[in-house]
Amino acid sequence: MKICVVGTGYVGLVAGTCLAEMGNDVICVDKNEEKINDLIKGKIPIYEPGLDELMQINVREGRLTFTTNLAQAVDESVICFIAVGTPQGDDGACDLSHVFGVAEEIAKSMKEYKVIVNKSTVPVGTAEKVANIVKSITSYDFDVVSNPEFLKQGAAVEDFLKPDRVIIGSDSQKATEIMQELYSPFLRTGNPVIIMDVKSAEMSKYAANSFLATKISYINELANICEQVGADIEHVRIGMSSDRRIGSQFLFPGLGYGGSCFPKDVKALIKVAQDSGIPSKILEAADEINQHQRKIFLDKIFEYFNGDVKGKTFALWGLAFKPRTNDMREAPAITIIQKLVNAGANIQAYDPKAIEEAKVIFGDSIKYTQTNYEALSGADALILVTEWNEFRRPDFEKIKKLLKTPVIFDGRNQYEPKRMQERGFEYVCVGKQPLKASLAEV
Repeated sequence: MKICVVGTGYVGLVAGTCLAEMGNDVICVDKNEEKINDLIKGKIPIYEPGLDELMQINVREGRLTFTTNLAQAVDESVICFIAVGTPQGDDGACDLSHVFGVAEEIAKSMKEYKVIVNKSTVPVGTAEKVANIVKSITSYDFDVVSNPEFLKQGAAVEDFLKPDRVIIGSDSQKATEIMQELYSPFLRTGNPVIIMDVKSAEMSKYAANSFLATKISYINELANICEQVGADIEHVRIGMSSDRRIGSQFLFPGLGYGGSCFPKDVKALIKVAQDSGIPSKILEAADEINQHQRKIFLDKIFEYFNGDVKGKTFALWGLAFKPRTNDMREAPAITIIQKLVNAGANIQAYDPKAIEEAKVIFGDSIKYTQTNYEALSGADALILVTEWNEFRRPDFEKIKKLLKTPVIFDGRNQYEPKRMQERGFEYVCVGKQPLKASLAEV
């Protein structure tokens, strides 16, 4: 099929590349000329495992191209995906100006029937507004479809190529058949294409992400209770997740959720509920707990240093909001670094992929290191923020020698507290009683 994808951010680039991998002719469009020139040269603006190689293959074979010429891309395509950003406004609502702007440009460029697909995460009723915009500009026939993405950063290519389900929100049989044909190669394993009305499809994305975010906030709240009553959240988590009705995914205590989806989508759904006059107490609690979780972790650090971290140096492992991505949007590391720096502390930070993103946020207010061990040199404590694989089995003797004092604040519960105590560390994590170092090891 002939396809254009408008927007070369995370969603657009993954979608465009994977659609090309299935044999479609895909034109990725962006108004940012510098970004398009970089993509033409093979330079990808995001880190996503497997994407670079897949993009190069499809560019080389002529199925994937990049342009700033939206009119030409629309003219050459049957399906037009809108995959631009929907940033969060001050009131929690999505800013849909980019979506509506693209809809106008598509309408102006149309010369025949098009399927216009909302791939961006948008609130209920957006497709209807897009349709009204297009209808006001062109007399050509078209349909607007909602096709929400369910991609996990760090596993997005795999998720797109082997989806557990594809949701198509369509009120048109013609558009539905075109979309079913498009996605048929992705679903040879029997996973479903779910057809529903447009508004239900728009709601499904928010419902799924907000539920997963709520699971994270729930396990974090349980972790805080466990600390107070002397229970071990890891044991509790295993006991819970062994129930098949609950499962183990998104039930890991830590510093809360971040990234471009969960924080924004929870707030957006809260705003939708408010605008509809419906209480959203569970969603509001999930959002509040998520923010509070970072404060609780910071309180542990300040408490250890008797409320004064001025002049202290902290090694910080992990900047991205999760492993296998360079995305720092709403990352817990941002809150932790800002609070510590504002209190007069020094930060020596390392992340395998997100250093350049951190420089945009923090400039030279913190130190960036080339390795995780370099960050430890002369530090008063280690703060583990992102659970990259390379942090899971480090050289603990080397860590102890490099730190001024053998103290680890682990926001991701990567290590076993008893073993850390035996190794001579003071170890503070989430949902477990902190353990002081064994005197024999210190």
